[in-house]
Amino acid sequence: MAVRTQDARRERTRRRSTAGAVLATLLLAPACAGPQDSAGGLTAREVGATLDRRATAVMEHDTDAYLAALDPRAASFRAAQRTELHNLADVPLESWAYKVKDVSAKGDGEVTAEVELRYRIKGYDKAPMSSSRTVELVRRGEGRTWYIAADRAADGAPGQLWQQGDVEVVRGTSSLVLGVGRRKAELSEIADTADRAVPAVTGTWTEPWAERVVVLVPESVEDMAGLLGSPAASYQDIAAVTTGEVGGSGRAPADRVIVNPQAYALLGGFGQRVVLTHETTHVATRAYTSPATPVWLSEGFADWTAYRQESRTAPEVAPELAEAVRGGDLPAGLPTDEDFGFGEDPAKLSRAYEGAWLACEMIARDWGDEQLIAFYKAVGSRAGRDGAVEQAMHTVLGTTPQDFTAHWREYLSAQLG
Repeated sequence: MAVRTQDARRERTRRRSTAGAVLATLLLAPACAGPQDSAGGLTAREVGATLDRRATAVMEHDTDAYLAALDPRAASFRAAQRTELHNLADVPLESWAYKVKDVSAKGDGEVTAEVELRYRIKGYDKAPMSSSRTVELVRRGEGRTWYIAADRAADGAPGQLWQQGDVEVVRGTSSLVLGVGRRKAELSEIADTADRAVPAVTGTWTEPWAERVVVLVPESVEDMAGLLGSPAASYQDIAAVTTGEVGGSGRAPADRVIVNPQAYALLGGFGQRVVLTHETTHVATRAYTSPATPVWLSEGFADWTAYRQESRTAPEVAPELAEAVRGGDLPAGLPTDEDFGFGEDPAKLSRAYEGAWLACEMIARDWGDEQLIAFYKAVGSRAGRDGAVEQAMHTVLGTTPQDFTAHWREYLSAQLG
């Protein structure tokens, strides 16, 4: 009978958002850059100038200048924005700017602007993080000055942590933890665990990476979902996810690991270490993860990195799959991308992660750690999925998908049967 520790069972609740809420990364540009005369005259430039003033006020923590850019008649909006600026006070920003994408007229003296908020956290982001915003502006006074009357996330875009409350900042050796509504002691413990994860990943992943991680800890799973732009039901049992750009552009900033505080708290020390090492692996490997990378490889490699630091047997790490194999239900093939969907049956989802981990574990055992990493990079170097895995299996592992799958099924039987 498989040994199932409480941590091992609960650790199965940890999942990563593979498509997830991706924060696109863009090079910093002047806020006023954008469409020319999109709402007539110099409107786009004037809107950009207004947003420039606001950005300067954010960087200088100048409340009066920040409020001066807001519609003097929008009392509730001004109050909310004052609070939001206060919430940002301790976040170590290196830059904050807006890029105007489009401006459309709503009426006489009223426009709606689609903009990109671009910001960097000092010491962590190599390039600006980007957030799509919809900003409404009005003209007021004899000078016909443009003022911001509303500012919200664009349709389908996620919110920001500082919009949820006052941001508490905890600095670790290799981590920065930003939390809202959580005790500082809790955030410090998360920073300590993240600090252990970073060298563990560096000791496995041989390619250079930033060797630092930003962790966001919202107050609830509902707030976590707000940061991801997805329904809260998708993340009820998910301890953490990682957001970021795939594709190896070389400009990707540090990803954000977002923790579900309720699910994360249910894990013991073992589970929490595995979760943050797993997510940190996604940060480290981001530049080599592309649309060509199947989910079984990205998730399996992250689990392989996390579990190789721990002394657990295969049945302990893969209890759901072990039960299936012992019951005669040996998987016919490697997990598909769809098998990792958050809406899947929890047991089926666990078996997908466990099977992916064992595939990477098998490569490391039979071909070696270096070949596993080389295989990961070779797959990710391709622009698209077609033929990527097949080619990498041929050139790096000297095998075919059919033979690899047969070998993997034998490995499952030997390890879990």
